[in-house]
Amino acid sequence: MLELLEKQESLTTNQWKIFVACLFTIMLDFFDFGLIGFVLAFFVSDWHLTYGQSALILFSSGVASVPGGIVFGWLGDKIGRRKVFMITILTFSLATGVMALTPEGGWLFLAVMRFIVGLGVAGVAAVDLPLLQEFLPASKRGWISGLSIGLVPGGGLLAASLSAFVGPIIGWRGLFAVGLLPALMAFVIRVWVPESPRWLIGRGRIEEARRSLAWALQISPEEIALPTSLAEPVKAPWLELFKYPRSIAAGCLTGLSQTGGVGLSLWSVTLLMLVLKVSPADASFLMIWTTLIGILGRGFGSWLSDALGRRYAGVLSCLLAAVTMSLAGYLHDLYLGTISVFYLLLLINSFFGNGNYAIVFPYMAELWPAKLRASGFGLVYGASNLGKFIGPAGLAVVVGASNYVSPTATLAAIVPAFNYFAVWFILAVFAFLLIGIETRGRTIEELDAALERPIQATAR
Repeated sequence: MLELLEKQESLTTNQWKIFVACLFTIMLDFFDFGLIGFVLAFFVSDWHLTYGQSALILFSSGVASVPGGIVFGWLGDKIGRRKVFMITILTFSLATGVMALTPEGGWLFLAVMRFIVGLGVAGVAAVDLPLLQEFLPASKRGWISGLSIGLVPGGGLLAASLSAFVGPIIGWRGLFAVGLLPALMAFVIRVWVPESPRWLIGRGRIEEARRSLAWALQISPEEIALPTSLAEPVKAPWLELFKYPRSIAAGCLTGLSQTGGVGLSLWSVTLLMLVLKVSPADASFLMIWTTLIGILGRGFGSWLSDALGRRYAGVLSCLLAAVTMSLAGYLHDLYLGTISVFYLLLLINSFFGNGNYAIVFPYMAELWPAKLRASGFGLVYGASNLGKFIGPAGLAVVVGASNYVSPTATLAAIVPAFNYFAVWFILAVFAFLLIGIETRGRTIEELDAALERPIQATAR
């Protein structure tokens, strides 16, 4: 049944619909996720919040992203990718909208709602890539699924823009209410996106799989021949994930490459102020360009993953991200004429660091057999979210700060701190080279067979 899909030379309009749904959902996903960082400024002084209360509001969603990826990934294998996709969209958008009803001084209510937002945000990420990939031929799976996360930085830009230009008019409650809008994407999924044909086949629901595949290929279901014999429906318990230690190791270690980027994001504006001696407004303006460069980098990374293969594309992007990160520390006070080498290296690092995301995250989903794809991706994606804590906590140790959430930036610590960030990219390089398998050009069924062979050999 799936040979027709693999023989495709170009995608149909319906396949592009699935791509667009995933592209904008994940952008709006991170719009809701990042909105709190800007909205908090509207009431942090009036509510007389302590540092600990503010930190709890900000980081509760990050804490939830670890179990969120794991639980919703498991649910995606249990009840289907499409259902969980809609559930998670409604989870994070409704929780954001409810925050508009926060009572004055209700920081604990905000923290609880932000935890729910984090669950939904991680849940969307855990199922949207497996769903999209299972509708794509192997020849296009790398660059299309990589491109689907290309607008993630746009979510932060949207949150910043609305907070700056609309926030003074509608207030913080209005901004939270705007966070309800992504819920409309659940209806888009309901109308546009059917259930994954591969998931349906695995559950023995062959006729539904034929209709889903026919919709994607825009042909009549009768043109797709049903198999003469059917395998038994596959039911794999979640603990079976640990029969794939290579997939766990490769997925977690490549995913943790985000640690350096997260750590740098905490320092970027402050360091630009210190190094370039500019105002906070000017430093924030400069960060807009690093974000836009990052979006271009994601497009480049998605292309590179099919051009070189996932492993060598990952090695190249991580090496260049590591080198530019480390050099930014050593050369922070150097200028080429009037051009700051530090800022130039931050731009280049944003290009390759973001390009790495477009390679790593689709790759993490490809490392698992069909019966456990959402569960496995949810596990390693959830584990990679630990980078959001390892980054700032490790940075605090490096600079000798007592604040493990947002350590104070100092120029004296810039070299060891940037080398610390670079180490996480180098760790991913070794994971790609020594642990990971190549997935480029291999159908999902071929990957399933390759992943099962080590288990069968061990059993013998």
